[in-house]
Amino acid sequence: MPRNLSPTDVAAFRDRLCAVAARLFAERGPGAVTMRELARALGVSAMTPYRYFADKESILAAVRAAAFDDFAAALEAAARAPGNAAERAAAVGRAYLDFAFSQPHAYKLMFDLSQPDEQRFPELVRAGQRARLTMSAYMEALVAGGFLAGDPEMLGQIFWAMIHGLIVLHLAGKLQPKPDFATLHRTAMSLLLRGAQADRQPDQRRAS
Repeated sequence: MPRNLSPTDVAAFRDRLCAVAARLFAERGPGAVTMRELARALGVSAMTPYRYFADKESILAAVRAAAFDDFAAALEAAARAPGNAAERAAAVGRAYLDFAFSQPHAYKLMFDLSQPDEQRFPELVRAGQRARLTMSAYMEALVAGGFLAGDPEMLGQIFWAMIHGLIVLHLAGKLQPKPDFATLHRTAMSLLLRGAQADRQPDQRRAS
């Protein structure tokens, strides 16, 4: 790395490199994200990317970490909306869908790309944990507020699996005949909410 580069210069080039990696992934898949292709797209020598990242996996990890952080920030902002736990949970749900559909390639990169030995990348681990905690926090609030009953972690995984599955199938065009996504999502949420609320009924009968 040239000695005259400031930390700001280094960070700026790393950001540019990550942006190009994200674009190549979006356009052509993970196989297109090679150090040689990144160098070509940036107009630098083939060895330049290695001065900023150890390898392709390090670049993808950085791109995914940034996406997880953006995703978590969007959900955290929604969770601060005024209202009760149910209203804030609805806001978080809308923010989730907004992110997935406004940044589909980032969403795909976050969840559909697995990397070997992810523990090698502390920033990716941190960002992924932040996103997961953000997604589970609203479910804990719903249970604590009496809107739902059950184990918050298990409920969170069930709701997440449903939402993620619908999004991935929708983005892949696999839901045929193509339904109205808003209606499909609303119906699925209604069914899950009804089931989670039904878990309270035996306790309510015993208490009466």
